[in-house]
Amino acid sequence: MIHKKTKLVLGIATASLTLAAMMISPEASADYWKCVKSKHNTCKRHKHKTKVVTKTVTVAAPAAAAPAAAAYDDSALKQRIADLENRPAPVAAAKTKDNMVFFRGGWAHAYRSRNGVSINNDTFPSFAAEKADRNAWYFGAGLDFSIDDNLFGLMDNTEVLAEVMFEYKQFADKVGGNAVVAATASGLDTAAVANVPRDVTVSQFTVNASPKIKFLKGSAFRPWVIPVGFAMNIISPPSESITVLQPALMFGLGADYKVWKNVYVGADARYQQNIGRTLDGVQTNGFSVGGYLGLGF
Repeated sequence: MIHKKTKLVLGIATASLTLAAMMISPEASADYWKCVKSKHNTCKRHKHKTKVVTKTVTVAAPAAAAPAAAAYDDSALKQRIADLENRPAPVAAAKTKDNMVFFRGGWAHAYRSRNGVSINNDTFPSFAAEKADRNAWYFGAGLDFSIDDNLFGLMDNTEVLAEVMFEYKQFADKVGGNAVVAATASGLDTAAVANVPRDVTVSQFTVNASPKIKFLKGSAFRPWVIPVGFAMNIISPPSESITVLQPALMFGLGADYKVWKNVYVGADARYQQNIGRTLDGVQTNGFSVGGYLGLGF
C-alpha cells in the first residue's frame, strides 16, 4: 500500500515538473509530447536534455530629441564682401611709349659741287653756267620702332630700334642754267640761248632705313648710334646722263632728352657714302648736322 502511494506521489511530482517545463519552453514541451506519442525510448534522454530557454525582448528607448539647429553665423561672409568692396581698384601699369615720330632740320654739306643736265656740266663747258653751292639746309621726318630692350640679350637697358626716315636738302634755288635746252641738231640758236632760264633749283631727296641702338633705357637722356644704314638719294636736276638715283651707306649718332611726358628734343649728325661709282659724275657724299623734336607713342 505504501509502495503504491509512493508511486502516486512520484507520478504527481513528475507531471508537475513536466507541466512547468512546458510552460517555460514550448519547444521542449512539443518534443516531450512527440516522445510520449511515439513511445520511443529516447524520451527519457529528451527529458534530461530539456533546457529552459528564455527570450529577452529589448525595447528600444525613445530617441532623444535632436538639439535645435544653431543659428548660421554669416559675419565672416559679410566681412569678406566688405573687404572686396573697399579694395582699391587695380591700377593698370603705365604703358611705355618706346616708339617715336620725329621732325628734323639743320645744315648739310656736300663734298663736291653738283653737275647736272641743266646747270654747269662737262658736256658744254663753254657756256656760261653756274655750279650749285656745296652747303644746304634740310628738313625731314622719321619714325623709330622699338624692337628689343636689351640688345638681344647682350646689354641691359640698350634698346634696338628700326628707323625709317626721309629728308629734303636744298643746295640752291637760283643757279644759272646752261644752254642745253636750246641746242638743236644744226647748232645753237643764240636767241634761244639768251632766253635760257637762269634760276635752277638744286636739291636732293633721301629715303633712309637703318637699325638704331639707343642706350640708357628708362632715363631722360638717351644717346644713340646708327652703325650702318641704307639710303637712296634722288637728285634734281638729273645728272648729265639723265639719271637721278644714287644709293649710299649712312652712319649716324645723336642723343635726345625727355623734356615733358613723351616730348623729346635731340640732336644728331649723319654721314653718307656712295655705294659704287658716282652717279655719272654726281657725288652725294656728305654729312648733315641738326636737331629734332620727337613725340613718343
